[in-house]
Amino acid sequence: MPLFQQVSVSALDALFIATSAVSTTGLVSIDPASSFTFGGEVVILLLIQVGGLGYMTIGSFMVLTIHHRLGHARRRTTKAAFNLPDDVDPVVFIRSVLIFTLLVEAVGAAVLFVIFTQAGVADPLWPAIFHAISAFCTAGFSLFPNSLEDFASNPALNATISALSILGAMGFLIVVDSWRTFLGRKKYLGFTTKIIVRITLLMLLCGTALMFIVEPTLQALPPADRLMTAFFQTMTAATTVGFNTHPIGSMAPAILMVFFFLMIIGASPAGTGGGLKTTSLAALIGLVRSTLKGRDQIRFFKRRVPLDKLQNAAAGLTYYMVLLSVSMFLLLLTETAPFEVLMFEAISAMGTVGLSMGLTGDLSDLGKLIIIILMTAGRVGILTFGIALATADESRDEEADNTLVI
Repeated sequence: MPLFQQVSVSALDALFIATSAVSTTGLVSIDPASSFTFGGEVVILLLIQVGGLGYMTIGSFMVLTIHHRLGHARRRTTKAAFNLPDDVDPVVFIRSVLIFTLLVEAVGAAVLFVIFTQAGVADPLWPAIFHAISAFCTAGFSLFPNSLEDFASNPALNATISALSILGAMGFLIVVDSWRTFLGRKKYLGFTTKIIVRITLLMLLCGTALMFIVEPTLQALPPADRLMTAFFQTMTAATTVGFNTHPIGSMAPAILMVFFFLMIIGASPAGTGGGLKTTSLAALIGLVRSTLKGRDQIRFFKRRVPLDKLQNAAAGLTYYMVLLSVSMFLLLLTETAPFEVLMFEAISAMGTVGLSMGLTGDLSDLGKLIIIILMTAGRVGILTFGIALATADESRDEEADNTLVI
């Protein structure tokens, strides 16, 4: 125990923290800084880094390091895992991801080191490294007991954490696509990149405006601090990073509804964040608009959306709602907290967000197990998790019986 723990930590709490770290969620049933030694914090950070990059990225990189190439099967699996376009080489993508990750985290740690030094944080190097990696991987783990609330009025920290989180959440596909366009290998940004950028900006702008105008606990702040606080809280929900500079439990019910939506949608594909993904939202919006306009094709931004993408988006939303409903039913049986507090906790876990209204540490053992399952489902992907639980497909004889009485 002395190597990793400062105080006695139960097996369930250790499992909870490990799951939260590797799923890059950030929900904590105990305070990491006061419960674990430096060695324990290193283990947590390694789990965050592995969870942020993903097993496929790390596994493929190890194969590249040993064999200097990827086999056909791993190339195909990597393309499928990251939804890579046909013209993107998996080898180039994997190397770009790792270089970009290490570069951004190093720059972020250097900037945070200066900020923490000026703020008088003791031994600022380790907190700077820890929070840079935690932010880029959208994990939301903090070494401070109240997250980043002590830095609510620090523009430099707000900007640095926001930049790291947005870069991680928007996804590596954006980086590769933008870089190839910058080098002239492509004439324009891809359709996926345009959707991710536009929807992410729209979510950030709308969420910030609503919180700036509606949230009563911000009204006493100076306009600049009010805007910065509104943006940071919106950003942390939309990117699923989970840091906060304002107490979440004190927010108005109307703003909680906004946060529900932001956390459910979450980040973007091939990024470090969770949620249903911005591209799924785009596909569903296209489905609704095209249906209302009576079109025979589903279109979004004047582009046709393939049927398989619509099916994935619809199936993901269905699995999400079913899992949320079941987990809420169980949490209402095991916990005594108000409905909206439990709902916030469940959505935060499924979206790997890590924000909480103060419930996590007070969960019962069964409640912690439920949240662990939700964090796992959120990290592997709601659709993937649902497929793993699905029953076997119908036989040919069953498929032939397709009469549906209406």
